[in-house]
Amino acid sequence: MKFIELVLQNFGPYQGRQVIDLRPEKDNEPRPIILFGGMNGGGKTTLMDAIRLALYGQRAQCSTRGNLSYSDFLSQCVNNRTSPIEDTRIELLFEQIQEDRLVEYRIVRHWTKNPKDGKDNLGILEGEYWPSDLAKNWDDHIENILPIGISNLFLFDGEQVKELAELETPPPMVVEAIQSLLGLELAERLSLDLDILATRKRKALADSKQLATIEEIEEKLTEQTNAYNAALKQFEALQAKLEEARDRQNHAQNKFISEGGKIAAERSQLDQQLESLKNQSEKTRESLVELAAGAIPVALISPLLEQANTQAQKEARQQELETARNVLKARDERLLNYIKQISLIPEQLEKIESFIRKENQALDQEDLEAFIAADAEIIEALGNLMRYQINTDKNAALYCIKILKELDLEITSKERELAAAAAPEAYAELETAVKQAQTEYAKALAAYEAGDRKCKELAEAIAKTKKELTRYSEQSIQIQNDQHIINASAKVQATLKLFKQRLTLRKLNKLEGEVTECFRYLLHKSDLVHRVVIDTHTFSLSLYDPQGQAVPKHRLSAGEKQLLAIAFLWGLARVSGRRLPVAIDTPLGRLDSSHRSNLVERYFPSASHQVILLSTDTEIGETEVDSLRKQDAIAREYLLKYNPSDRHTNVEPGYFW
Repeated sequence: MKFIELVLQNFGPYQGRQVIDLRPEKDNEPRPIILFGGMNGGGKTTLMDAIRLALYGQRAQCSTRGNLSYSDFLSQCVNNRTSPIEDTRIELLFEQIQEDRLVEYRIVRHWTKNPKDGKDNLGILEGEYWPSDLAKNWDDHIENILPIGISNLFLFDGEQVKELAELETPPPMVVEAIQSLLGLELAERLSLDLDILATRKRKALADSKQLATIEEIEEKLTEQTNAYNAALKQFEALQAKLEEARDRQNHAQNKFISEGGKIAAERSQLDQQLESLKNQSEKTRESLVELAAGAIPVALISPLLEQANTQAQKEARQQELETARNVLKARDERLLNYIKQISLIPEQLEKIESFIRKENQALDQEDLEAFIAADAEIIEALGNLMRYQINTDKNAALYCIKILKELDLEITSKERELAAAAAPEAYAELETAVKQAQTEYAKALAAYEAGDRKCKELAEAIAKTKKELTRYSEQSIQIQNDQHIINASAKVQATLKLFKQRLTLRKLNKLEGEVTECFRYLLHKSDLVHRVVIDTHTFSLSLYDPQGQAVPKHRLSAGEKQLLAIAFLWGLARVSGRRLPVAIDTPLGRLDSSHRSNLVERYFPSASHQVILLSTDTEIGETEVDSLRKQDAIAREYLLKYNPSDRHTNVEPGYFW
């Protein structure tokens, strides 16, 4: 936890709005001390009260409240020059690591001279948001950060240190803080609560009577409950057996499958499938044979068939030309005879005869040797064979070959499956093991279901008896519960007493070590005290020298007593394990120069990661402040400058020197 900023508006002697930066750093370097200087009556204690009031509100233990009501105290805190309608305001900004993230909280409390409903108005800003429920639950939330029970160990003043130094036993406020810190008040509070509860129960039992009917029903319920517990125990055993039987069945089935039992059980089906595949393969082969008897072999002599087809076509054309030539010759003879009859001149007749002769010679030049002698029907059949039949049969043969290959692969696969099947004798053993496991599982399941039914029947009977008992036994149950609480309270209180004793010893041992270390660290007489012992009942301090001899407290000087008190508070703060700011009002009191130097050099820079000091000019003087500055321990310096005429204080940067 780290205080970041304190805002005071019309609070006590602080008139108007004044913002105080409390960051324990300078030039981005961590420095723990925030130093406030002010004369007596200048507003130092008011600053402490403002921090307490911001954190705890109505529960705050402020210095000037006394027995005032909260409303009167708030009115008293308003600056005397503030108008009745103007707000008095306190804001405290601090940061806290919460769930591994850094969260900033700004506590805002404001009120007027006559607070509404006698309370201040509280607002909590978390980061950039105003959670609606955080202000309502702020008392619980701040207890998780800085519990009010231990706040006096971190926010204390010189008067508290002086009182602690003078008294033989710590004052009640410090005792409460110690108990809160050590967790002892929880055990004490629980013990008291148990006393109150037991007293109430004894009063409730004073006029109670037990009914015979209730006793009978309770006995019946006890018997049924015992029977149900026994049945439930048996049912759990049956459930375990059922699980074992299920595992054995699964194991037998897995073994049956892995060792070929399943395949062997399907042997007949596999045989049928294999036979069907072989029949299909045989039919496909027959189809190939039929195709081989057809046009496919002729495809081997396709070039010869092409030549034969060409020759046959030429011969057919030659025969057609021969027939045409004979017809033309006959026509030519008739034409010549006719021309002769029409008395053409000889030259014309000679030209016609020459033309006809040349034409006939051209026809005679195409004579071809015929050796095919095929007719038109054969030529057409040959063409169909080459163009269609061969390709059709060839495609059909390729398809049959493809089907045949696929069938061969399937046949091989089925034969392998059959080869992997268990032998008849092994198959019989596997099948017997599976059937036996199934039978055992069925028996276990039947027993399990019977046990389940029995438990349900007993549960229903118990529910029925309880329902019957409810009509009579509300008084009896209350009596028994009350009696049980009374009997148990004494045992719990005895345990709490022992627990508190042991917890106190354990915690105080650690606290003694811390206080001893802190005191020896602050003393300039390192051989004066060797050990500090804390009484487990009164929390008073006893000192012992290195020889184990008691050192009477009256032998200590006033300054040494004050150092002892500071060491005690410091040790308590360290034992708390909480990284919290420390604020000290009038810290040096009656210390002499030597002890003051030790406190300045050793305590203030090490008391916490953030130390707020509120001092007069005679406590932390010029020498002390120079020492702190040389240690680079001071982050910020403020001077609380009080104006007697206006009766208000201004916060200004700087210190007395």
